[in-house]
Amino acid sequence: MDVDGEICFRASSFDEGLHAVKLTANAAGVFPEKGEIEPLASLEETVYKALVCGTRDYVIKNGFSGVILGLSGGVDSAVTLAIACDALGPDRVRAIMMPFRFTSTMSQEDAAEQTTSMGVQYDVLPIASIYDATAAQLSELFAGLEKDATEENIQARCRGLLLMAISNKTGWMLLTTGNKSEMAVGYATLYGDMAGGFAPLKDCTKTMVYRLANYRNSIGRVIPERVVTREPSAELRADQKDSDSLPAYDILDPIVEAFIEEDLSVAEIVERGFDRDIVIRILELVKRNEYKRRQAPPGIRISTRAFGRDWRYPITSKYTFPE
Repeated sequence: MDVDGEICFRASSFDEGLHAVKLTANAAGVFPEKGEIEPLASLEETVYKALVCGTRDYVIKNGFSGVILGLSGGVDSAVTLAIACDALGPDRVRAIMMPFRFTSTMSQEDAAEQTTSMGVQYDVLPIASIYDATAAQLSELFAGLEKDATEENIQARCRGLLLMAISNKTGWMLLTTGNKSEMAVGYATLYGDMAGGFAPLKDCTKTMVYRLANYRNSIGRVIPERVVTREPSAELRADQKDSDSLPAYDILDPIVEAFIEEDLSVAEIVERGFDRDIVIRILELVKRNEYKRRQAPPGIRISTRAFGRDWRYPITSKYTFPE
């Protein structure tokens, strides 16, 4: 910028380069001449480039030769795979699909399509035998007890076991695929889908993940359209949808952002047009799941406040949000 704050030169963001800026000197001082001014990138482009840069730096500077990740057929793992390939190249990325009886044919087809379009190594490891053996081992202890989230978590932990074993054996780092919305309300399984060394989408809300998917497809279609348009589901039980237990993400995400990034109170969030009961329910989930976030892998900060060093919230507190 010049002395008046007018931009005289701007390079492309997240691209290394060597640029010369011409200066004019006279009795009044030294002034930059007008040069090339790169247009400002969109938010989606800026965030995506930041995630690619951050993932590349983390992997390379920590001495890993490649990464692996679980590919579910959902949008989070699809965007994570695209980021990994753009950061490291497809030859340094390996995707693992681990279907179970609740994994839809659509998910398996879409996962296979993306790995083909991106040219990454792709393996399919069904988890039914591991799950059944685990359930049989626990059957006597669980006798007389109703099925609940425990059985769903066992599925996630079977997958985590396989992914961590491959990571240990190959020396390639495991990327987790969870997003900020899920981590805020605890929609993740400790030692299951939270297992791994780095979380590229850790500070991206679910709605931002969809925006990133559309942006990546705008510069080269690599994510199947159904991944972006289908209703999100963890596929841990029959006909499961995220909306079964969570508000729609266009409601959840603004509440999460208002509380975490803006420090707004319940009353202030409600003033923005949200139902008070929903706000209190979400904020209670945020409070209750702090212990999970303390055990999550690091990620890239792209917002004004990310979970980790920026977020100071106690694990244990008797505080309840006002009704």
